Amino acid sequence: MKKENFPTFSEAIKDIGVMAIASACGCSPRAIYKWMEKGALPRTDFTGETDYAGQIAEISGGKYSAELIKLISRPQKPNETNA
Repeated sequence: MKKENFPTFSEAIKDIGVMAIASACGCSPRAIYKWMEKGALPRTDFTGETDYAGQIAEISGGKYSAELIKLISRPQKPNETNA
């Protein structure tokens, strides 16, 4: 299977801007940096409690879709590898 060349979650955040995302999502910039450290959105975005991916997609001006944001920000289980 061919691996797509998607940006990392951190690259997407840096491209859009930490402050812009924090403002759009109603979070502190520190919270956004924590997402970047983990390489993942909070669990609440995957359970439907929040829609940070949608908000990030909206402020990206069409560069990133909510589906792509969720794909590149999927939480990794400890035994998963990037092979």
